[in-house]
Amino acid sequence: MTTPQGRRPTTSGASAGIFILSAVLICTALGLGVGTLLGSAVAGGVTGVMVGFATGIALVIVRFKDL
Repeated sequence: MTTPQGRRPTTSGASAGIFILSAVLICTALGLGVGTLLGSAVAGGVTGVMVGFATGIALVIVRFKDL
């Protein structure tokens, strides 16, 4: 499906949610990995969730700011 030049495809709340969820899952996995290496997987996982949520919100703002 192509869109006319100069127009973005329509977006939905579901795609914004996917951005946030993906960022949270990736950062949580990274946090758990780093936390395990440093001796505290729980602290790493919690930190990863917080960083992932903030990153996901930032990604959504950057991606959908023109809409």
